[in-house]
Amino acid sequence: MSKLLYTPKSEIDSRIEKVQAGMKKLKCDGAVITQYSDLFYLSGTSQNGHLYIPRKGEPVLMIKKSYERARNESPLENIIDLKSIKKMPDVIKSAGYSSLKVLGFELDVIPYNNYLFYRKIFDASEFIDISGLIKTVRLIKSSYEIDLLRKACSVIDNVYKDVPGMIREGMTEVELASLCEAGMRRRGYGGCCNMRAFNQNLFLGNVVSGSSGAVPTYFDGPIGGTGLTPANKPHGAGWKKIQRDEIIYIDYTCVVNGYTADEARMFVIGKVSERLKRAFDAAMEIQKELTTMLKPSVECQIIYEKALELADRFGYSNNFMGMGDDRVKFVGHGVGLELDESPIFAKGVRMPLEPGMTFAIEPKFVFPEGAIGIENTFVMRKDGAEALTHANEDLISI
Repeated sequence: MSKLLYTPKSEIDSRIEKVQAGMKKLKCDGAVITQYSDLFYLSGTSQNGHLYIPRKGEPVLMIKKSYERARNESPLENIIDLKSIKKMPDVIKSAGYSSLKVLGFELDVIPYNNYLFYRKIFDASEFIDISGLIKTVRLIKSSYEIDLLRKACSVIDNVYKDVPGMIREGMTEVELASLCEAGMRRRGYGGCCNMRAFNQNLFLGNVVSGSSGAVPTYFDGPIGGTGLTPANKPHGAGWKKIQRDEIIYIDYTCVVNGYTADEARMFVIGKVSERLKRAFDAAMEIQKELTTMLKPSVECQIIYEKALELADRFGYSNNFMGMGDDRVKFVGHGVGLELDESPIFAKGVRMPLEPGMTFAIEPKFVFPEGAIGIENTFVMRKDGAEALTHANEDLISI
């Protein structure tokens, strides 16, 4: 990978058309897009700016910084160098869109002070939440997006192949993490892992060994880790030294060209306890049964309920997807430009699976002596789920 990849105009045009079709149903005159993942998805650039999408007609991309990069990155025709955000209503009207009675905003993520500012400059407009529509459009990935996700998966697959040669007894978790991260970075890892949920962004993923895997943290996932400091959202690899005969749990996201692969693999210097080995075998069986159930029209909650049933059957219900009060209540999640997209495989989520959805399934167990399990990224096809991650799934002994 040696050059920047720009989103094709055909992709952007198709996405805009779908949003406009939804806006028509909502009786929305226009939508103002500002959140970076949505902005990139609908314009091809994530420079500092706002995208105005009219119910009918060509969108207007208004860039505060950097206008030059936005011109190079976005295939949109109407790109404006916006000197002041206060001028947005005038710029939109000068583009020929005078009807701003009902405007859509991403109200799930816009900070309150920003909302008040928008209310002030669009003082004659009614605001509605457009985020549900945007997330629905983003839910089904195009062939172009699936190909990008496949490439991200291949990067992390290749890093996992190298992991056995990285591990040595007595090294710290963060030292091993730095080697894994360097392997991803030189293959195209593009930056932090984005999450839509407030305060949930994380740094790449986690490497934990032995009892570190049982340390809970802020992150809404089954495994925490001490991290390096109480500051900066502690998560993942810490200063603990990796010892013989303890599980080494590695769970990384890999963001290449914006799209997020998610994969977990297990390693050990020597061998793990019989309890952890049995739990690993149980996780593999759960993954096997769940993947056979992943078919179009199956509701997400059915998959989760089956996972709970199997965990209980294996005798690990109190350790499934966490331990004690820190257990999380899902077994899979959507992936794309963000790590926490739909579909979510959780109780009460009646969303039926559809071809084009991309997601990770992650049956995992946590015990005082460590965390263990499996995670892979999939795309839903007409005849079932296709795995996009292909690294060796065995518990690898070094």
